[in-house]
Amino acid sequence: MPANEALAQRVRRILSRRKEVQEKKMFSGIGFLLKGNLLVGVRRDSLLVRLGSEDSDAALREPHVSAFEIKGRGAMKGWVVVALPGVEDDNQLSGWIRRAVQFVAALPAK
Repeated sequence: MPANEALAQRVRRILSRRKEVQEKKMFSGIGFLLKGNLLVGVRRDSLLVRLGSEDSDAALREPHVSAFEIKGRGAMKGWVVVALPGVEDDNQLSGWIRRAVQFVAALPAK
């Protein structure tokens, strides 16, 4: 399942001013890391967002958001999946990225 290249390009543009961001192919998509910690991931049909446990629980009540589940391991606490309708415009996408940056920036660098 290839990544959604149009969404990945939008993420690149939003993160372009951050020097500590790296891009890696992962999760059958593209991962964007901040200081070595996964921040967001772009998949074919969604955006994977790292928010931390408390914020991810609240985010699950928002439209187009579901739990990030890994086969055989269940739901991954602290992560959510935002379907494409939830990131249709750049304000929506920027908001999710901003929330992820707020959490990930507080983590120790890898």
